[in-house]
Amino acid sequence: MTSNTEKFGKTPHQSSLWTRADALKVRADDPTTTQPLVSADFPVLSNEVFIWDTMPLRDLDGNVTSVDGWSVIFTLTADRHPNDPEYIDENGNYDITRDWNDRHGRAKMYYWFSRTGKDWKLGGRVMAEGVSPTAREWAGTPILLNDQGEVDLYYTAVTPGATIVKVRGRVVTTEHGVSMVGFEKVKPLFEADGKMYQTEAQNSFWGFRDPWPFRDPKDGKLYMLFEGNVAGERGSHKVGEAEIGDVPPGYENVGNSRFQTACVGIAVARDADGDDWEMLPPLLTAVGVNDQTERPHFVFQDGKYYLFTISHTFTYADGVTGPDGVYGFVADSLFGPYVPLNGSGLVLGNPSSQPFQTYSHYVMPNGLVTSFIDSVPTDATGTQIRIGGTEAPTVGMKIKGQQTFVVAEYDYGYIPPMLDVTLK
Repeated sequence: MTSNTEKFGKTPHQSSLWTRADALKVRADDPTTTQPLVSADFPVLSNEVFIWDTMPLRDLDGNVTSVDGWSVIFTLTADRHPNDPEYIDENGNYDITRDWNDRHGRAKMYYWFSRTGKDWKLGGRVMAEGVSPTAREWAGTPILLNDQGEVDLYYTAVTPGATIVKVRGRVVTTEHGVSMVGFEKVKPLFEADGKMYQTEAQNSFWGFRDPWPFRDPKDGKLYMLFEGNVAGERGSHKVGEAEIGDVPPGYENVGNSRFQTACVGIAVARDADGDDWEMLPPLLTAVGVNDQTERPHFVFQDGKYYLFTISHTFTYADGVTGPDGVYGFVADSLFGPYVPLNGSGLVLGNPSSQPFQTYSHYVMPNGLVTSFIDSVPTDATGTQIRIGGTEAPTVGMKIKGQQTFVVAEYDYGYIPPMLDVTLK
């Protein structure tokens, strides 16, 4: 079979750059790009489990999909341990912060269902214990394939290593709820190659995760976005003129920003079922700007490709900064070139008064943005916090050309379907 590399030459496309000049334009607390304050008296979806990355069931075109009138979301989930001696402090109190901070090591994929697009009921584990080949089940995407209820769950199998995998099962509905059946055979798809995407051997802080498959609205082919880092030994990357961009005098010094090497990766399927994939060069790189471009995803609107990704303040490089939140870029074709939305890339950031209130934003084609609550201050000084581990209020966002605007706020965890599929 002829590969894309053979069809398009040595490099099928040129990676777009998120430059330091772009990042210098980031402005916290701009009301058009700032998430409304989350109240400290927020409701908790469950006292039994923490949840964070939320993955709505959708189709390959990006539409959030309900099944027989039931909305379904998948979440990264971990048990809460209020009575575990390991998480009891010296005063005999539950150390919820430490429990929350340890959640990634025991992350599992759970599902929830609802008739209202909120008020979620816990369905349980998607895969039985021992089905996933690694210790951790990290974020990905559940795809409803057809009206027989078949679902492909793409996710990241982590520790040891980090492998993009998928598992096929089926959603079953009754008048009382939703079940997930099957999901018994996990198929490895691909790992970082060390040539385009950094490996753990090259950098122990590397990232390779968050698969987001999609059908390109223009060529009809099956592709997948994922988070990566640009290949190369840690500290060996060059932050040159292209990565710096057009900065004003006094901003040419890049410090130690060569350690920040985030990118948005892309792969193309060689088959119709998404079992055989070829990695392509990154769509977007952030060398010298940021070290994480997590959970990349698209919104296809007005013939344009709106590319969204999430990132943290602490993963920014020396000399640039921005809030935790979602960042975005736009192009007229899949392979770019991409330009940052709002001039800087910032689309929806946390307010500086509550810098960790929400994270893992997911922008849906209807302009709604879901996220989870991380921690919210409970006093004026910000020294006392309340841990979330639950759904944040949904935000309404308008996308217009190369700009975005926050225009509405909805209920906690409001994820309404865009279409309903009746199972046969």
